[in-house]
Amino acid sequence: MKTVVAYLGPEGTFTESALLEFQRRGCFGPGDIAKLPVESPHEALNAVRSGAAQYACVAIENSVDGPVTHTFDALADGAGVRIFAETEIEISFSVMVRPGTSAGEVRTFTTHPVARQQVRNWTDRAFPDAEFVPASSNAAAAKAVAEGHADAAVAPHRAAEIFALDVIAENVIDVPGARTRFVVVGGIHTPPAPTGNDRTAVVFTLPNTPGALVSALTVFSSRDIDLSRIESRPTRTELGTYRFHVDIAGHIEDRKVAEAFQALGKIAEGLTYLGSWPVKPK
Repeated sequence: MKTVVAYLGPEGTFTESALLEFQRRGCFGPGDIAKLPVESPHEALNAVRSGAAQYACVAIENSVDGPVTHTFDALADGAGVRIFAETEIEISFSVMVRPGTSAGEVRTFTTHPVARQQVRNWTDRAFPDAEFVPASSNAAAAKAVAEGHADAAVAPHRAAEIFALDVIAENVIDVPGARTRFVVVGGIHTPPAPTGNDRTAVVFTLPNTPGALVSALTVFSSRDIDLSRIESRPTRTELGTYRFHVDIAGHIEDRKVAEAFQALGKIAEGLTYLGSWPVKPK
């Protein structure tokens, strides 16, 4: 039986490229996989929670636009999932149109809103009068152009081949060397063994009292644990209340990390462990 992996589709997205890299590294176990294209990180993670997929591949942050907030919200919106692996992909785009369309004929262009931030300067120069139409993914943007719903798409080069479009510009990116980090999310089972170069993620909420966040962060600093990332997202239950997403250097099986989480649990109103995994592939 094939292992089902949900990802932001359709075929031709950067997320699919990350999925294929994870497959090459054996992150989904032996045997074949079945790719399940979905329209959002929420749908991908809910496929894991419901059992429709064994794993999901989702983007988590970009070096230009920062955190992929939909993924953070999807991780926090319900228990039952853990992160098991990560990879990074260098990002650049091609601009594609239906055959016979010239750049001067572009009145609407489409891409994912995260990609829009990475090519905004280029598109403002190339299509100053064109209307931007957001798409659920970059490959979905290419599909929309093929179906006549927009004039141009900014998408991975492979999408042009999949949807039989002409490429009018390549290697489009406002910040050369931009990278996106992707993670593999699965159900709750034993995390990968410690490697000595690991990352652990947790999300927590705090009481709305003076010094609460300082106290929470001191749990890590007092044990000489490095925080590699901290993000806040609204709980969407009450104005001014937040969830804090933290990545730390270390593994849940490391003594000081385990002790820090025990201490944090005494401070936090809610605490969810999101996984420990190798920072880089072996």
